[in-house]
Amino acid sequence: MPETWQEIAARKQRERADRIPSLWKLPPAHIPAESRTNVLSVPRECGLLSEQELNITENYDASALVSALSSGKLKAVDVTTAFCKRAAIAHQLTNCLTEIFFDDAIARAKQLDDGLAKSGSPTGPLHGLPISLKDTFKVKGYDASIGAAALCFKPANTNSALVDLLLQQGAVLYCKTNIPLTLAALDSHNNVFGRTLNPANKALTAGGSSGGEGALVAMRGSPLGIGTDVGGSIRIPAMCNGLVGVKPSHGRVPYAGQEAGSLPGSSKLGIEATAGPIARTVRDCELLLRVVGDASPWLFDPDVLPHPWTQQLPLRPHPSSRSPTTQPLRIGIVRSDGHTLPLPPIATLMDEISHHLRTTALPSSCQHQPIEVINLDLSPLGPKCLKTFNAIISLDGATYWFDLLAQTAEPLSPWLQTRLKRRPPKSLDQVRELKAQISALQTEFLKVFREDGGYWIPSSSSSPPSSTHPSPAKGKRTPRTLDLILTPPAPHPVPPIDKWNTTNYTSLFNLLDVPAGVLPVRPLSPQDLQAEFPPGLPEPLNGWDKINRELWTQGGKRGRGVWMGGMLSVQVVAPRLMERRLVEGMRVLEGVLGGLGRKGEKGVVGSKL
Repeated sequence: MPETWQEIAARKQRERADRIPSLWKLPPAHIPAESRTNVLSVPRECGLLSEQELNITENYDASALVSALSSGKLKAVDVTTAFCKRAAIAHQLTNCLTEIFFDDAIARAKQLDDGLAKSGSPTGPLHGLPISLKDTFKVKGYDASIGAAALCFKPANTNSALVDLLLQQGAVLYCKTNIPLTLAALDSHNNVFGRTLNPANKALTAGGSSGGEGALVAMRGSPLGIGTDVGGSIRIPAMCNGLVGVKPSHGRVPYAGQEAGSLPGSSKLGIEATAGPIARTVRDCELLLRVVGDASPWLFDPDVLPHPWTQQLPLRPHPSSRSPTTQPLRIGIVRSDGHTLPLPPIATLMDEISHHLRTTALPSSCQHQPIEVINLDLSPLGPKCLKTFNAIISLDGATYWFDLLAQTAEPLSPWLQTRLKRRPPKSLDQVRELKAQISALQTEFLKVFREDGGYWIPSSSSSPPSSTHPSPAKGKRTPRTLDLILTPPAPHPVPPIDKWNTTNYTSLFNLLDVPAGVLPVRPLSPQDLQAEFPPGLPEPLNGWDKINRELWTQGGKRGRGVWMGGMLSVQVVAPRLMERRLVEGMRVLEGVLGGLGRKGEKGVVGSKL
């Protein structure tokens, strides 16, 4: 008789538990009480990590580790062991791991050390760096079950394209991380592995669908994680865990060979998912994107453009350029998507960011002087993007998932049970019409970056109109253009478990296929919890807007205490395929917005690694 899904899940969880060495199991005295909501400091308190392991996992980011490893200052086996141990501890506290291959990782690290000792040269620019992966990535010999019982105990016989590239560049892969069932929920829960918890406040969501990566990196159990994103699945966990996360445009980072929860070829008919980094610093995300870009990624995935990192457009010309710019760094501010209005703490944060950018000088080393802030109105575009995204995200009417779950009679996760229904698949004409809508919306979005595009709010600039420059040829005024756009990643702070509302603040940039990243700014404060909607607020725009307001109003001020522990973040957006401009701009903003972060706690922008 075939195994039930419950029996498969139990066997899978035993396999996972058996792969954690007994000496790395938390002693009973250090297993936190259920009432303890913040577990970030348990790895330091529990006594399982040596001083060297604490130093490695707490005082180096990925960029510093690569430098120390390639020079021989640190040994790959020591670094790998430290992060394997800390990942094991993080998992026992947050349930963040799915597949564990610590033994393989330590063996590879020893090989890398031996190779460095013999040749004197590191194995690639990621020599010895431990990197964790979302469960969707295939690693030869291990499952890519994505939390579905029917896919368990079916190990991959090939690697995903990015896995092969990372190994070629010297990385050490040591674990995979948890996701939600169907990859379409904003809380990382499935019936096989269970729910991932937010280590800063276990009552808040860790996000999804790369929620396991978010929790693991937040616990310093990984110096650099790789997630995937088709509607916010890198940026939402980054926001939920106070981290930096970057979603590239399609065609920058190899994605081929994933277990994507759909039939092969489906992505070509809908929205292409992309792979990208989750880390503690912008420079670590830039490290990953730069290494991938310069590793001939088009030889691993035919969808990737043959366009090395050095050939991508930077934020500003190199100092040696013949045409250095003294133009301001021009940033657009979007406060609402026009469909779901932001809650008071989010509105306050965007006001703070706008004011800070207008009044803070860039460092003298930056060629952009000063910052020019432009208010934008995306309300005509946001609702259209949401409507099209919702129509195209499930072209098969969820048939693949319902058929997969039926193989073991596995139910949907509770959050999905009232939201996901089997529907008729879209017809060819319907798919063609949706693709036409996407093309039209992408074309329209190009206007947002232009002064004459109709989306700039008049008289919103922090600089006078004379800051525009005449055309050298005709003496005519050239319309100004934006370098970057800032917008909230969500209309609410990090919410309680299973309370995430709309994804439109992130998914619209998947639909538009532009690169976007999330940057933590400051913690949610007690003062934020006192904020109310302004008087005279009109009726909710729609059902989503009504639910969003109720997140804040139900239970009154006393009920808002559960939100504490969350981080307030901002989303940064660049034009399509301008990932280099995006991360270089994020590095500038990381420094400029550090003044806001320093008002809060350790672990935010401008804080210690």
